[in-house]
Amino acid sequence: MKVAISGLNNTDNPAPGVGVAKGLREYELIGLSYDVNEPGIYQGLFDHVFLMPFPSVGWEEVRDRLIEIKKKVGLDILIPTLDAELPLLIKYQQELENLGIKTLLPSLEQFKLREKANLAEFCEKLGVKYPKTIKITTLDDLYKAVKEIGFPCMIKGNYYKAYKALNIDEAIEYYYKISNEWGFPLLVQEIVNGVEINFVGVSNEKLFGGVGIKKLTTTDLGKVWEAISIKNEKLFELTKKFVELSKWRGAFEVEAIATINDIYLIEINPRFPAWVNFSTELGVNLPKMMVDLIEGKNVEEKLNYPENKLYVRFVEENVVDFDMYKKLLSQKEL
Repeated sequence: MKVAISGLNNTDNPAPGVGVAKGLREYELIGLSYDVNEPGIYQGLFDHVFLMPFPSVGWEEVRDRLIEIKKKVGLDILIPTLDAELPLLIKYQQELENLGIKTLLPSLEQFKLREKANLAEFCEKLGVKYPKTIKITTLDDLYKAVKEIGFPCMIKGNYYKAYKALNIDEAIEYYYKISNEWGFPLLVQEIVNGVEINFVGVSNEKLFGGVGIKKLTTTDLGKVWEAISIKNEKLFELTKKFVELSKWRGAFEVEAIATINDIYLIEINPRFPAWVNFSTELGVNLPKMMVDLIEGKNVEEKLNYPENKLYVRFVEENVVDFDMYKKLLSQKEL
């Protein structure tokens, strides 16, 4: 079985691919990278690494590259882990299936349901609170939104990136920073004070497995640096309801804020988070569960795990031959 995994960045803004790969070492792993500098390439986790064309170039180039990889080394299962590539691969998942490349992905309707711009409406169906959020597409919209919500507030992209703005100058800076990279709409959101709690899971129209955490420390971009495993009943019920209502297929991460009396849904990510290996270390190997579901195996529900285990991300150095870098750069494969 040959499994391809994208998202090999492993800096202080890590992608999920390295964590996914750590749970699938029994398979022959193919790393798909968009940048020769991604540290995950050089960590010894992958049997093969291939550079990929950016999703923005369109389906034909991405498809042709995947066909080329399949012919060279074989490719049975694809696990995409990056927000930017998901819309394209979700749209063409049937064509991937026709090529003999299996996935476990949501439909486009499911994907759109949990987009940040649509999340307020979805929260009403879930019966959960959602921070006051205003969708914006112009600078004038930004001024009106921050006046209504006040500072500090969050400036968010619909797909990716979120920054806390303390004043109008920072709000404008983040408005341009996000829109130049990710386009519109943007969101201005009130900040809810409380404890950040997350739940990572895998489902195929029903929840098969998952783990909850409480964030302790994060990077500037909100990536988990330290966390502890928790069992929060409100978070678990919210997760189950999300899966039931959406009939979600694939990996996901629910992000929420717990206050003294309530829980607020912040966002639902349509893929594994970078901290997914924490679940594997706790005995709930979600990447392996996903592969088994893709293969049509009988998968037992696994929602029990130890509480109060500490997750710590740390910096590690590695030394490899520079010829690896040069070969990948020149030949687009390693």
